[in-house]
Amino acid sequence: MNAETELKFRIAPRQLSSVLRNNGLNGHRRDQAGQTLVSTYFDTNKHKLRRHGLTLRVRKVEGRYVQTVKAGGTGGVTRGEWEREISGASPDLKKTRKTPLRQLATGKLPRKLKPVFQTNIHRKARAKRVRNSEIELAVDQGRISAGRRSRPVSELELELKSGRVADLFRLARKLERSTGAELDLRSKSERGFQLVAGNGGGAQHAEPVELKPELPPRDAFRVIAHSTLRQITANADPVRDMDAEGVHQMRVGLRRLRAAISLFSDILPRASTARIKAELKWLTGELAPAREIDVFLTESIQPITEKDVPRRGARALRAKFSGERQAAFRRARDAVASARYRRLLIDVIEWIEAGRSRVKDDRSIAAFAAQVLDRRIRKARKEGKHLNDLDPMQRHKLRIKIKKIRYAVDFFESLYSDTDQKELADLSDRLKQIQSALGSLNDFMAHRELATEAALTAPPAHRRAQAFASGVIVGHERETADGLMKDAATELRRLRKLRVMPNDRA
Repeated sequence: MNAETELKFRIAPRQLSSVLRNNGLNGHRRDQAGQTLVSTYFDTNKHKLRRHGLTLRVRKVEGRYVQTVKAGGTGGVTRGEWEREISGASPDLKKTRKTPLRQLATGKLPRKLKPVFQTNIHRKARAKRVRNSEIELAVDQGRISAGRRSRPVSELELELKSGRVADLFRLARKLERSTGAELDLRSKSERGFQLVAGNGGGAQHAEPVELKPELPPRDAFRVIAHSTLRQITANADPVRDMDAEGVHQMRVGLRRLRAAISLFSDILPRASTARIKAELKWLTGELAPAREIDVFLTESIQPITEKDVPRRGARALRAKFSGERQAAFRRARDAVASARYRRLLIDVIEWIEAGRSRVKDDRSIAAFAAQVLDRRIRKARKEGKHLNDLDPMQRHKLRIKIKKIRYAVDFFESLYSDTDQKELADLSDRLKQIQSALGSLNDFMAHRELATEAALTAPPAHRRAQAFASGVIVGHERETADGLMKDAATELRRLRKLRVMPNDRA
């Protein structure tokens, strides 16, 4: 097995031709004209290999066929790779016996495997020396095709051949500054499967997190953090397209990463973590107004247009906040297009990969998860007993605690047996109901401020009508708030710690 350590970047096609000759990258020329690589990816109809974290491809290179099995697709910079030359264009499963695919290569698998998609890539590669490390720099341009669907590929890849990972990131930062290259955690195979599913360009939701019970907490954090970072980067294009769901899903990814940092805070290095948290908070803040105003428009202003409210006031409110919504979405788009965002991605993935535990922790992630969930559920339930006495800021903080528990349940779900999944699902549903109720209460406070500001600053021509419409929104939400408080209090009283324990095979 070879372990490939690499970083992939998306890069504008106009930059590709200059990457290898500019920026001081005049290393040894491995090939002058480059290579054309035609790769076919194989899987079953139900994508069995992909569900097990495996990729199987056959690549044609200068008349030869090379079969590759890859494993460890959790977004990290290092993963396993097994290559063997084969005699033809179809997979030869006999040559996968020393790979993770051997456990799936039953008698039926060869008959079920079929081509899923293909990549046709022109690659130019150079060797680059960075301090005492050798790094291969490759630029790829071509297309991914699945039936009638296809997408262009324009990317830069850095692979550490020998030396230190720190040098890999040193070169990555240099290239980001000179070319505007943006870290992309999706492999070509992932983009191919997204193309097959027909969702390659839209908002991307969180992926399931798969943890092995015997993992140390620090290694489990890496898996979780990579998963959250993948959700963030996968929604960059939808945010640039000013897609509301894309903004929402990027914010969810940011919240999940910040929640993971909180859950594992006892073992993470303080100084570097504080710096990462500050940058994540910056990006969250750049996206927040777009989401807040979008929700206000769709959930508060739009419904009153169907009620007995002066149309002039409703139209004026809609026009005002539609304009503000566009400005907020442009702000989010500009943040994701900035050099600060590109640097943030490199900083975060290096922090995930290179960071060490602040303290020695001999627990398995299964034991760690049980203790974290137990402690946080007990604290939330205790605070929930006094829900009616909490002021808006205290309720907001309680909502964040509930949200972190819910994300923890999602992170640790794979540690529990199939028979325990019902209890886990019941806990997740209860947390979701509490979070939803407290979230709506928090939204109402924000909406009240927006509606009040709109009423006070309305132009004279329709000030009265707009103020009336604003008052209708505030009054309706105040009535709804009483029911939400009761719902949240009820579910908090029913909140119990899990009676089951995660599997621990350590």
